[in-house]
Amino acid sequence: MEEAKELAKAEGVALNQLINVAVAEKLATSRARTLAFFERYTRDADVAKALEILHRPRKGEPPREGDELPEGWEDWKAENSIEGVRPATRSK
Repeated sequence: MEEAKELAKAEGVALNQLINVAVAEKLATSRARTLAFFERYTRDADVAKALEILHRPRKGEPPREGDELPEGWEDWKAENSIEGVRPATRSK
């Protein structure tokens, strides 16, 4: 903390301002690294292939015993939905 106080004094700013700037710089660096990560892993993405996979007919097992929705789920859904916003659905 003493080093931070000395640096703030040398920079001619309040300690609070020095801390705010340091946090902002850290967030900017983190954001840039996150963007670089997604750019690197999406650069060779085949969007058409991904959409083809998402639009394939569903395959797999039918629901098992115990997979049922609990009683009252429709009431909960109605109480917690945002008016005008439709839930995401899978295209057929």
